[in-house]
Amino acid sequence: MSSINFFDRLGNLWRGFVSLWIADVEKKHPEIAYENAINGLITKYTKLKTATAAIIRRREEIDSRVDAERRALADVNRDLEAALATNQDDLALVLLQKKSAVEAELAGLGTEAEQSKVDADDAKNALLAVKGEIGKLKAERDRMLAKMQSAQARIQIQSQLDGLSVEADVQALDKVRDHIKNTIAEANLGKELRDSDLDVRLNKLRQESGNVTARAQLDELKRQRAAQQAAGKQM
Repeated sequence: MSSINFFDRLGNLWRGFVSLWIADVEKKHPEIAYENAINGLITKYTKLKTATAAIIRRREEIDSRVDAERRALADVNRDLEAALATNQDDLALVLLQKKSAVEAELAGLGTEAEQSKVDADDAKNALLAVKGEIGKLKAERDRMLAKMQSAQARIQIQSQLDGLSVEADVQALDKVRDHIKNTIAEANLGKELRDSDLDVRLNKLRQESGNVTARAQLDELKRQRAAQQAAGKQM
């Protein structure tokens, strides 16, 4: 007994591992999970369809028996009328017994017919419900897998963006910016050094002095010319 329990527990443990493995695979591949679920419903639908066909066949058989018993009752009633009309009492007694048996059979068949109709309707409704579930599950599969693919695409794009060497490119650009700034600073420094050089300052001073002297000479020439023009007018 203990060994049987051990093997039972071992079998349950193994089935548990297999179930976990399948669940893990289905989680990574949801299309497999949907296909398994859809195939399971299709299998159920096929079995239910076979059972429904059997129920409908039974209903049709009962309806056929009901029709046959009704025809038999009609025949018995005609025969009974004829026996009564011809005063054949012994035959009428037999026909009355037959009529009672047919009516009893017909009553039982009526109950069976009603129940078979209910069973057939329930089976057809269940069949339609499973078929509807298959359709809804297929639509859900297409919708959810499309969303999954879209999400995976976004994750892949995000991963690619995260993996791009954006910082390296920015750092390279920063080095170029620094180089440009350093070049400008060197140019400015050269100008500042040149402006602060004594020879340069002296040359600038000489240029400024020359400009001052030239301006004074120009003013003197203008003054002399004005004086000469004034003297000429007095004569």
